[in-house]
Amino acid sequence: MKNNFLKVITVVTLLLGFSSAFAQETPAKPTSNYSYYDAFASGFYTKSATETRSASGQPGPKYWQNRADYQLTANLNEANNEITGTEVLTYTNNSPDKLSFLWLTLDQNAVIPLEGSRNGADGQDFDGGHKIKSVKVVSLVNGKQVEKEAKFTIVDTRMQIDLPQELKANGAIVKLKIDFTFVSPLYGSDRMGVVQTKNGKIFAVAQWYPRMCVYDDVNGWNTLPYLGAGEFYLEYGDFDVAITVPASHIVVCSGELQNPSEVYTAEQQKRWAAAKLSDKTVVIRSEEEITNPSSRPTGKATLTWKFKIKNSRDMSWASSAAFMVDAAKINLPSGKKSLAISVYPSESNGSTAWGRSTEFTKAVIENYSKRWFEYPYPNAINVASNVSGMEYPGIVFCSYEDKGRSLWGVTDHEFGHIWFPMIVGSNERLFAWMDEGFNTFINSLSGQDFNNGEFKGRASNLNRSAEMLTNPKLEPVITSPDVMKERNNGMLAYFKPGAGLTLLREQILGQERFDKAFRTYIDRWAFKHPQPDDFFRTMENVSGENLSWFWRGWIMNNWRLDQAITNVKYNNGDAKNGATITVANLEKMPMPLVVEIKTKSGAVSRIKLPVEVWQRNTEWTFKSNTTEELESVTLDPDHAFPDVNIKNNVWTSTDLANAPVEKAVNLDAYLGNYSTTGAPIKINFTKDNDNLVMKATGQPSTPLANEGNGKFTLEQVGLIVQFHEGKSGFTLTYGGQNFEYTKDL
Repeated sequence: MKNNFLKVITVVTLLLGFSSAFAQETPAKPTSNYSYYDAFASGFYTKSATETRSASGQPGPKYWQNRADYQLTANLNEANNEITGTEVLTYTNNSPDKLSFLWLTLDQNAVIPLEGSRNGADGQDFDGGHKIKSVKVVSLVNGKQVEKEAKFTIVDTRMQIDLPQELKANGAIVKLKIDFTFVSPLYGSDRMGVVQTKNGKIFAVAQWYPRMCVYDDVNGWNTLPYLGAGEFYLEYGDFDVAITVPASHIVVCSGELQNPSEVYTAEQQKRWAAAKLSDKTVVIRSEEEITNPSSRPTGKATLTWKFKIKNSRDMSWASSAAFMVDAAKINLPSGKKSLAISVYPSESNGSTAWGRSTEFTKAVIENYSKRWFEYPYPNAINVASNVSGMEYPGIVFCSYEDKGRSLWGVTDHEFGHIWFPMIVGSNERLFAWMDEGFNTFINSLSGQDFNNGEFKGRASNLNRSAEMLTNPKLEPVITSPDVMKERNNGMLAYFKPGAGLTLLREQILGQERFDKAFRTYIDRWAFKHPQPDDFFRTMENVSGENLSWFWRGWIMNNWRLDQAITNVKYNNGDAKNGATITVANLEKMPMPLVVEIKTKSGAVSRIKLPVEVWQRNTEWTFKSNTTEELESVTLDPDHAFPDVNIKNNVWTSTDLANAPVEKAVNLDAYLGNYSTTGAPIKINFTKDNDNLVMKATGQPSTPLANEGNGKFTLEQVGLIVQFHEGKSGFTLTYGGQNFEYTKDL
């Protein structure tokens, strides 16, 4: 007797207590690869907060970053495409560490494919690469400037400079002087180049001076070599630049021109003044004036153009005798003004081509400044070149052959990069998705804003893109661009992370919460160096949502989504009582649910279920309060989710490929209280719609699956309830043991 009592207590209380975790789950008919533990497991963040990076995603109270200020000179030899330069670098060590050496990057030395890749030299065989003539440490001795040769070592695109004495921590400064030269490639990995036009060469010049590597609180020195695909990670500082070119050339550069009276004619200076006041494009140098010597100052063979830009991570420039120039005012939210500028050859002129470049540039800068963060630079310059699209602070290079929608698209995208990574200075070499993906996302909103949607894109259909987005052959988004297959770069750096942010904004957080969190991220990390965790934590803390399931599946892994309708039935067998709908998650990725229900009369309603329904379930059953027969039930009616199998997203009353509406079984005979001899544990059966619900004394209630002929199960724990023929009792079977229960009178 005592032994039987203990068995009943153990099986009923512990078994049903445990099985309550499965209260919403019924036996899964389709095979599911989903694990709610994997998706919602704790411990997503593997690093705790530090004094430099807060657990809330903002810079910590002792956040620091180093600084690099540059004084640069460049001399352009138009005949042989050679650029000779001098760099005076002032480096400030704000870190808590002493530094005995510095690392710089020499991107012209890149080891990249000769052909078959965007990241190559287009088959050109030439004497390229940085040639470092000298490196000197500059110091003051008794009030006089002294230059001392420094030892340096070059390994591919990296140069290490040994300091004669350690650079102290917390604000110590060292000044270096570097003399260098290089020959510009005609096609430099689609980031710079030289193109011949009928009126002269166009030089688009970038990665042209030795640049400081970042020393940060995460990795120390960031010295991954430049291989072409992975872009850049750079320190912020001020730039003072002097560029000497043939007098026939016009130069544009990151920052603000300091000596316009020396390099433009008096008439052109008047036009510049007019452009600064005009919302319409003002022509500074027309197509007809390109070949007119009077459009350039006379008397000198060369001219030196001087520019300054503050708090920038880089600077680039372009030079040509073939440039037309136009400009217009940019209106910023604070009331400040900037200037949109376009330079392009006569081949690019036209009202459907580069004649609209300044209009596009102005619109893009004003839009993103209003939406996200105010544009920080005095100018925004669009350069027509042989570069299909590349971004730098305050200046971008786009194809001189672009027109119409394609010119709008590349202008929008490249200037979008001002926000990522020029303002928010993430590590592009490791995390391309944090600039290309974020930029692709903001681009998706700008088309509908410009000119009443002139270039508005088609509505997104992630059902159609799902197979590409989550193809099992893809690497995860978190993969660095130099490690992933180059053919996957467009998907993993651009489209997939961009689509992910759209999902967060439109389907998971909603526009208001997302926009607030995204703006907060930009504001917190403007001109700083965020890591992925800083983004994740900021989005979660500001929105108030735990999004670890999303980061885990969409960014850290390449999980697929397949939601399915597995069952539809009328409650108590009558459509007037509403319907019960069961959906399943069949793949690794969870997502919220949007279910559209259409009745025979044509009435349409929607039910939205949060992602939390998948926290401990592979199936979820819910009720629709309809009062008539159903025509169809559809998951994701707007095709907003990347579901890889849309065939199981729709149930229709006439679709033979899906099960018809089930008629309910009358459960009334099973209801009531049941007891067993020798133990004070009663079991009560009630019904919830068409489910028989079991509840033991002191335990949560648990729905059972109806197997027919009086047999009900909870398959997850191996529980079987078999009612006797007269419904006067049942046998509870678990683990090979049987327990008899009798219905109370």
